[in-house]
Formats: sequence, C-alpha cells, structure tokens
Amino acid sequence: QVQLVESGGGLVQAGGSLRLSCAASGSGFSINAMGWYRQAPGKQRELVADITGGGTTNYADSVKGRFTISRDNAKNTVYLQMNSLKPEDTAVYYCVSLIPVYWGQGTQVTVSS
Repeated sequence: QVQLVESGGGLVQAGGSLRLSCAASGSGFSINAMGWYRQAPGKQRELVADITGGGTTNYADSVKGRFTISRDNAKNTVYLQMNSLKPEDTAVYYCVSLIPVYWGQGTQVTVSS
C-alpha cells in the first residue's frame, strides 16, 4: 500500500524554524504533484504549498517568503522548510499526493508566542 509519513513537527518559539519531511513508499509509488495542507483547531484545512511534477511551486499568501517546498525524487521525499514561524502557523500539517490522491496522517506544529 502507498504510505506517506510526515516527520519534523514539534514545538518551536516564534521566529524559529522547522523542516517537515514527507517520505512516500509502497506499491511502486513515486512522487508527482505534491502538497502540504494544514488545519488549525476550529479552522478549515488550507493549502500551504504545492509543487508540480515540473517543479513549479505555489504558496499561500500567508507563508510566502517564509516557507519553501522542495522535493528529492531519488528519496521519494517532499520537504517543507518553515522559517520565521508565527503562532498563527500552529496547526496539524498534512502531506498529500495530488496525482494520485493520497494523504499522510499529519504532524503537529506548535509555535509559541
């Protein structure tokens, strides 16, 4: 079965950095278009960033200039580098394969003020 496993979440102070990783495996799956979503308590799930198979990136306005999505095809892994973190970035972050659709279980990111 296809599995996406996120790692790298945790507790960080405002202004700090974290790097999330999403390792994909199983059933001959290789990453294509990939994204990161997040969901904060009481809020809708929102797209944070995505990257196409051709390497084109897209970011939510709230994270532009602070977050960077990247991929390592040889490792079948997608990353989200998060810098200058703010308390409003606190959420569960989900890795998703967009083509085809698969979701990871999520990893908690908590940014303290």
